Amino acid sequence: MRNAIIVFSLGFIIMAVGIAYALIQGNFFDELEIMRPLPWFHLSMLDLYIGFFLFSGWIIFREKTLILAIVWIVLLLSLGNLIACLYAVVALVRSRGNWQIFWMGACTT
Repeated sequence: MRNAIIVFSLGFIIMAVGIAYALIQGNFFDELEIMRPLPWFHLSMLDLYIGFFLFSGWIIFREKTLILAIVWIVLLLSLGNLIACLYAVVALVRSRGNWQIFWMGACTT
């Protein structure tokens, strides 16, 4: 469990640095105009949103309230895998070493 917390925490840090770099160095709208016509951009977006859909399902399944699940999902859709990593760390810490609670969340209580 400790190793999983380390991995997801590193993912969070890497994503945060990557987002900060893109915000400082890039120009979203100018670069979007370049990338938007490219087939690999379309595939990347398809892959990203299918992943969001799957991860959102896990969040809905795990959370005790729909409101809390919706908050997490809005954050996920806004900030991407930065939030996926944060959610996984929070779920790992809350599970207190129990993998069943990590995966199943509120369904086990």
